[in-house]
Amino acid sequence: MATATWKLACQMACIATLVFTGCTGDRGPQGADGPPGTQGPDGSDGANGNDGNDGANGDDGADGADGADGVTAIALRLLGRYESGIFDQGASEIVSYDPATTQLFQVNANSGALDVLSLVDPAAPTLLSSIDVAAAIADNTDITTVLGAVNSVDVRGGVVAAVIAADSGDERGAIAFFRAADHAFLAGYELGFGPDSLAFSPDGDTVIVANEGEPLDDYTVDPPGSVSVIDLSVGVAAATIRDLDFTAFDAGGTRAGELDPAVRIFGIKQPGDVPSTVSEDIEPEYVAFAPDGATAFVSLQENNAIAVIEVAAPRIARIFPAGATDHGRIGNELDPSDRDRGIEIRNWPVSGLRLPDSIATYDYQGRTLLVTANEGDTRDYGGFSEEERIRDLVLDPEAFPDAAALQSDAQIGRLLTTSSAGDDDGDGDFDRLFAIGSRSFSIYTADGAPIFDSGNQFELITAFRLEDHFNASNDDNEGDSRSDAKGCEPEALTVGRVRNAMFAFIGLERTGGIMVYNISNPHSPRFVQYVNDRNFAEEPSLGDTDGDGVEESNPAAGDLGPESIRFIPAADSPNGSALLIVGNEVSGTTTVYAIDIVPE
Repeated sequence: MATATWKLACQMACIATLVFTGCTGDRGPQGADGPPGTQGPDGSDGANGNDGNDGANGDDGADGADGADGVTAIALRLLGRYESGIFDQGASEIVSYDPATTQLFQVNANSGALDVLSLVDPAAPTLLSSIDVAAAIADNTDITTVLGAVNSVDVRGGVVAAVIAADSGDERGAIAFFRAADHAFLAGYELGFGPDSLAFSPDGDTVIVANEGEPLDDYTVDPPGSVSVIDLSVGVAAATIRDLDFTAFDAGGTRAGELDPAVRIFGIKQPGDVPSTVSEDIEPEYVAFAPDGATAFVSLQENNAIAVIEVAAPRIARIFPAGATDHGRIGNELDPSDRDRGIEIRNWPVSGLRLPDSIATYDYQGRTLLVTANEGDTRDYGGFSEEERIRDLVLDPEAFPDAAALQSDAQIGRLLTTSSAGDDDGDGDFDRLFAIGSRSFSIYTADGAPIFDSGNQFELITAFRLEDHFNASNDDNEGDSRSDAKGCEPEALTVGRVRNAMFAFIGLERTGGIMVYNISNPHSPRFVQYVNDRNFAEEPSLGDTDGDGVEESNPAAGDLGPESIRFIPAADSPNGSALLIVGNEVSGTTTVYAIDIVPE
């Protein structure tokens, strides 16, 4: 404890002395006192006194709480795996965990149901049961639509929510709620067209659903995309639903002027090549709440945009474009061809539309930041397709004077692109070229300002690690086979805090494996680890060995096609340590990783 020293200043009064002078002669009697004299001027200040002694030190304060050890790096370690044995049928897709029951709920697209796994021992996940969501809705509600397979699941506060699409894309889907403890049906409600993703708010009082509204294959019908905001504050059985559509952004709508031209609106309905409206064209894909629950973000993948949703009084606050990665700039190189005889990661005059799939949020110094996995996706239907190879386009001779060489298979001629963008002047040739997906992950502010993009890092890291199997697909081991399309395809994404550091986990759908980055500083994320438990020496499939029409996965091949990732913090974990759960749709495996802290 610091001591303070006080100095005492003393002022002294000065007395004036009067001197009287008498005449020569006898001294007369004493005269009367004269009047008081005037006060003389103040004397100069006296010298400061000596410093006082230091005061005694106070008692020591109480010890503060122990600070968390610094963490800059972690390492994923394979801990356990559940194997469905089903190859390339989506037997393990979206996963969600309930800490109270140590159960994992996962989408099984092969059966159309929710599988329930026990994680009591995370090293040995076991199948407990399955929930037939379509049957539960049919048996317990007035919904008569023929429903298909479950698309997504989330769990919060002991309640499981699952969304399921209709068998036909031009009919509405539904949501069902179950009690996690005993899987009892709680309630079911009709939603918009093609519900594809959902998320609970942090407090569990709200569920938001992305209703994708994909067109029919012949493109004669393009249902409107929408966002359902479900209020559960008075209980699941008394939920209220607000369906937010995008009609205000249609031509002539009250908010048409707010739509950024960079948001892709390009669908063409049949017959007659009639452009879809904005509200029909927008396709909500994935949902993530802000940490405070006040807003939510919805990726509009095919539109290359993000919608921001206000939750308390539900409304679409804004839509911002996700942008593109310029592969002509240093740091953004890629390999654009499967016919270039190997790994050729270079700069090319192409930009990669990010077209984000999974998204996540985290708090940075009191601000919400958004993280995106930039997989890329196209519209490729029987009635309309935007997909083209660059070799099949007519390039503007001024923009691309070397077009003949550039469009060869060995350069960028094989690269998949979109015909919906790049003809800037409308003269029929392409002034710019856009690849599908950017093979990266990005970080944005809540207003859509880009902070970071990983550029060429996934290409370089996987090339170094996988060598001959660089850019292989998830159902065969041939290297370079996806270079002409979307490369490694970063699709799955989650974030999680380990002690005092924030990490992003990005799953690569095609080549497989998980990228780990420390994003504690969003302006300079740091690569931590790439873990891939795929065995390229083994064939992914054993074939249809039992004659049931479904191929069996080869267990020796490892994990293929990560579709979703779930971070389990140590406080919720069955073993007291942070875990990462991955649903792999091609191998049909559900994988548990331990998250080990790497000593500094």
